[in-house]
Amino acid sequence: MKLAEALIARADLQKRNEQLKRRISLNLKIQEGEKPAEDPNVMLAELDSNMKELTKLIQRINKTNCSVQFDDTRTLADALVERDQKWDKRLILAKIAEEASIRNDRYSRTEIKIMSTIDVAAIQKQVDQLSREFREIDTKIQGLNWSIDLL
Repeated sequence: MKLAEALIARADLQKRNEQLKRRISLNLKIQEGEKPAEDPNVMLAELDSNMKELTKLIQRINKTNCSVQFDDTRTLADALVERDQKWDKRLILAKIAEEASIRNDRYSRTEIKIMSTIDVAAIQKQVDQLSREFREIDTKIQGLNWSIDLL
């Protein structure tokens, strides 16, 4: 199995578990004398089985990510952390730029003038640069995922 296939399987298991949790919750209580639409015990057993499978799969994914070289200085795990941090910083800076760009209209010269405390254009350039770096590293990661066998 390729790493990319394992990542798809992980996402499927996670979605399935969320669906099971919702279905179990809907069938936990019933009116006396009624039967639940689905047996929560059967779904709990399936959830338990899925969780065990998911645990093993995540462990294999993590082991693979830590053992594969991404480039001369980083493992795939290192590159994933770097990519995620770039995205998080990009989101923070984009929010800052958006908030600093909001204009407060003044209706007369006597009203207080609100000024931005940062250079919005410079922040936006950083956002664009981080977006570009994120795309580049993510593209390389995605390509690598389809060429690496899961450990």
